[in-house]
Amino acid sequence: MSIDSRQVAAGLLAAVPFVRTLDLEVVEVAPEADGGIRAVLRLPDTPATHNHVGGPHAGAMFALGESASGAVVLAAFGHLLDRATPLAVSADIRYRKLAMGPVTATARLGRPAAEVTAELESGQRPEFPVPIEIATADGTVTTTMTVLWTLRPNS
Repeated sequence: MSIDSRQVAAGLLAAVPFVRTLDLEVVEVAPEADGGIRAVLRLPDTPATHNHVGGPHAGAMFALGESASGAVVLAAFGHLLDRATPLAVSADIRYRKLAMGPVTATARLGRPAAEVTAELESGQRPEFPVPIEIATADGTVTTTMTVLWTLRPNS
């Protein structure tokens, strides 16, 4: 599978203007050896996104993780947008360590794309998790998150 990171980034920026507001950077969108998809987004270290202790605000980190999961969804299912609308169903986030400086979210598709697509084609409304890790520049994971997505068939 070939994925054009620039095309996914452009689609994400067009669909979600808040990505521009936070100045999120799409670092990478790529297939993985096991057939999965990985997206990596970065939140720069700016005073506008700081919290009361000088690190990235929890809301900005949530938006970073959710946006990375959205990039995975676009990469995996963008070809189905004429038939289905991707929607976040729920999210779970755990802030595990204090983050300082820029942070990077790495999101991965939690179910095989072919399995999700087959459910959609059979008339179901598939749900699938996208787990995310948010880490500091030195690789320390400070936050874990999972966004549960669905593909709602278009009427």
